[in-house]
Amino acid sequence: MDDLFSASDSQDYAPLAERLRPRSIDDFVGHPKAQKLLTARQPRSVILWGPPGSGKTTFAKIYSRALDGQVVYKNAVDFGAKEIKQEGESAKQRLLQTSCRTILFIDEIHRLNTAQQDCLLPFVEQGHLVLIGATTENPSFEINRALLSRVQLLIFEALSKTQLIQILDRALKYLDSSASWEQLGPNMPQDILDRAVGDARKAISILELIWEAFLRNGRQPLNDSQLADALSVIPTHYDKSKERHYDTISAFIKSIRGSDPNAALIYLAIMLKGGEDPKFIARRLIISASEDIGNADPRALTVATSVFHAVEVVGLPEAAINLAQAVTYLASAPKSNRSYLGLRKAQEIVETKSDLSIPLSLRNAATGLMKGLGYGQGYRYDHDSVGGVSGQSFLPPEIKDESVYEPGDRGYEKHIRTYLDWVRERRTCSLIQSTRFT
Repeated sequence: MDDLFSASDSQDYAPLAERLRPRSIDDFVGHPKAQKLLTARQPRSVILWGPPGSGKTTFAKIYSRALDGQVVYKNAVDFGAKEIKQEGESAKQRLLQTSCRTILFIDEIHRLNTAQQDCLLPFVEQGHLVLIGATTENPSFEINRALLSRVQLLIFEALSKTQLIQILDRALKYLDSSASWEQLGPNMPQDILDRAVGDARKAISILELIWEAFLRNGRQPLNDSQLADALSVIPTHYDKSKERHYDTISAFIKSIRGSDPNAALIYLAIMLKGGEDPKFIARRLIISASEDIGNADPRALTVATSVFHAVEVVGLPEAAINLAQAVTYLASAPKSNRSYLGLRKAQEIVETKSDLSIPLSLRNAATGLMKGLGYGQGYRYDHDSVGGVSGQSFLPPEIKDESVYEPGDRGYEKHIRTYLDWVRERRTCSLIQSTRFT
């Protein structure tokens, strides 16, 4: 039995944040809607959505105790479809034979793919188990509509400074009932709040480090240098919602753009270890396939979109292999941003010249009046022309000489460039002939 709630509760050697975790509604800080559900003590399946350290796991513990059932803890990363069915059937039999509820807590529930969520749905729908799912990702994007409609969504906002101060005050008194913030240093507890950014678990962990340094310093206040030394042991973790997230994804995309598959794989591994959503990574690969590779290798977009589908179907941990294939392919492909630059130039033209007209020959002559106005007249069907190119002009007359897309000389795009040069020659010849005829 993977019980989230029994093991750590009795461990005196557990981190301070775990020892101080509230065990009843009286100690639970913030989130009034969640507190209301705790008070009601109704066995309802819920999805808890909020940033790290906002109280999701603490709520799950208290709620599970209030429901008085068999608690099973799973992380979605290691919870396959076969195991989901087994847990569901066990919950069903437990309820029928002993009237004992099963409370299934799934951490990172957004990592369950569509097939896994479909396996879970009937057991939740029929009440064979009470589901508590925790996620840092928007459930409307990551959770099946059918499953989401059968649970109550509880949104956990990041804790306010006032709420964090309440939690830190309690932690300080736990360490020493006679201690005060002034004893620790001149800027306490503001220094802790600035570093924690709404994360209660992180705030308590920082306080624990400061307290240990305070004791080593003979219970004297810490100066800035001593404080920096005390907190230097905090590792720099990948954080999906903070600066490290953006730095890593930036390095990842730039490594692909710079044709370095080795670096790209390293940043991929960092993101996966840090808990990044694999679908987010796959979406960025789709963008890069068009923005950085484009027509230099048109297959890159097909590879990227196929990998996104594979990630949805397979899920982690195996989907990491699919992502690695796409990353190495894109990083090793010839590069061109000419499609992207062409789009930007076209957008600038449209932005500055909003009254561009459609050539009469290209307009849709749907009625007799339109035909009488010249709609569609002079249009030549390109497939009937030599080489499938008539040479007629398609640009609005106001920008008839503009060139927006200029293919490069890398990969397949050099063949596109050769073809378009020939098309331009055909168009030039057609224009000269038309002028002579006129």
